[in-house]
Amino acid sequence: TMPCPFMTRLSPSYIRNYGSNLLKTYGQHCPFMSRFTGTLASANSSDEDSGLEAAKKCPFLAKVTPLVKEASKEMQDDVIVSQSRNVEKFQYEEFFHEQIMKKKKDHSYRVFRKVNRLAADFPAAYEYSWGELPITVWCSNDYLGMSRHPEVINAAKKALDIHGAGAGGTRNISGNSMYHELIERELAALHQKERALLFTSCFVANDSTLYTLARHLPGCHIFSDAGNHASMIQGIRNSKVPKHIFRHNDVDHLAELLSQVPINVPKIVAFETVHSMTGAVCPLEELCDVAHEHGALTYVDEVHAVGLYGKHGAGIGERDDQLHNMDIISGTLGKAFGNIGGYIAGSSYLIDMIRCYAAGFIFTTSLPPTCLAGALKSVQILRSSEGQALRIKHQENVQYLRQLLLEKGLPVEPTVSHIIPVKGNMGLQEEEILKDDKHYQDLICYKHLIMRQKLEFLSYLANASSAVGEEKLRLAPTPHHTKQMMDQLVGDMLKIWDRLQLPLLNEVTKYLEISLTVTLSHIYLINILESRSRASQSHCFYEGTYEQSSCQCPACPRFKIG
Repeated sequence: TMPCPFMTRLSPSYIRNYGSNLLKTYGQHCPFMSRFTGTLASANSSDEDSGLEAAKKCPFLAKVTPLVKEASKEMQDDVIVSQSRNVEKFQYEEFFHEQIMKKKKDHSYRVFRKVNRLAADFPAAYEYSWGELPITVWCSNDYLGMSRHPEVINAAKKALDIHGAGAGGTRNISGNSMYHELIERELAALHQKERALLFTSCFVANDSTLYTLARHLPGCHIFSDAGNHASMIQGIRNSKVPKHIFRHNDVDHLAELLSQVPINVPKIVAFETVHSMTGAVCPLEELCDVAHEHGALTYVDEVHAVGLYGKHGAGIGERDDQLHNMDIISGTLGKAFGNIGGYIAGSSYLIDMIRCYAAGFIFTTSLPPTCLAGALKSVQILRSSEGQALRIKHQENVQYLRQLLLEKGLPVEPTVSHIIPVKGNMGLQEEEILKDDKHYQDLICYKHLIMRQKLEFLSYLANASSAVGEEKLRLAPTPHHTKQMMDQLVGDMLKIWDRLQLPLLNEVTKYLEISLTVTLSHIYLINILESRSRASQSHCFYEGTYEQSSCQCPACPRFKIG
């Protein structure tokens, strides 16, 4: 029995001398003293009923019981309710298998290819799904082949020999090296910002930064492009702040949504410059202007643009002369720079706040010196004239492959970036093909266009990334792909299209697509020429020379015809 908090405060001598007075005064109300007066519930009452009656009498328990009833939901959830022993345990493995089968049935099950890239023979590799098979990689995000650049490799080797393989801790303890400091300065200078901050990946950079900003800005609202990457979506969703989704790259819709929130309320507008799947490029200046007009910060993901656009490789922001309009820029070291890691760049105060509050930055081992030494060298190379030459060659190869695909009638989607999406709904309708794993592996083989007799490795975007029926092949030629490789690729794709009986473009559609592609190619050429020189006159690929105020090229999107 729980001791009475009232009686335990009285000395034994006091109870002996004044016990009768205590019983007379408190006996009828105290379950402890009622034992001596016979007023406790009869022995025939249940223990539970007796306890409840005793609790009602006790002045101490009468005050405590309501507090117990008002316990928080979390505390109530901690109470384990005993259940019948006959109830079966949860079948974890059965549940896991059901979840896998859902993915297989909707054709979104992911299968890893076993690919060993060859640095000396980039973009060549070996694929090991069915034994060793030589392939050409067309889906790499190592857009410029910087991972195999001799100077990048030597920088990483030197750091490995001197400093070892790992960082040794978080940035706040022992994992902050001079490589971290140097590359953050280099990235800040690249994007013309006061400071930059490294993360272990750009997924972590986007997730942590958007979450931290949204949670700390008072009453913050986030406006997110409908096509944003999962890393941005996760940070926004986890922040639980009010969010508004505007249609992909739709400036008017963004303005409409922003106008519904008072101008003095903190707001973040988050979007990508180059969309990773469609290859679409955002109207950067217009989006930034609308955001700032309504008092919002701009958070701009340049992951698929850094290293590839602009005179020094700072991305679409540099190409379009909009770096001053971008409040926060996120980028990656894992694509065009050919290494690993992510970063943000912005004002000194903003970066310092994220450094101090973002859990995804604070509580993780930092990037090792080997990766940072290689990445630093890569950024420096791509800021130089060598980087400009690589970007020009890259654009030339993109245009050659896109034009060749269209000429052969393959359904290329028009884009203004280096990503070439090809429509290709290869989902097979026969459900029996899913009945055993062997047949399913054959289906995946076709969906990824890795055939045992073929030497090409393509990336097929499953339904997890594209709507059902809108799956795409995502081709990403590099400066190191030769015309012979591209000719062979298109020839092999035509054979596969024929084998799977997939439709080609008709002559009218082909003409329209090629005409649009010529116009988009003109954008590329103008961007290349502008990166070479900002002079008032330049050489035009189509019409010889032009002035910025007049160009005779058909449907020129950048210059008005005089």
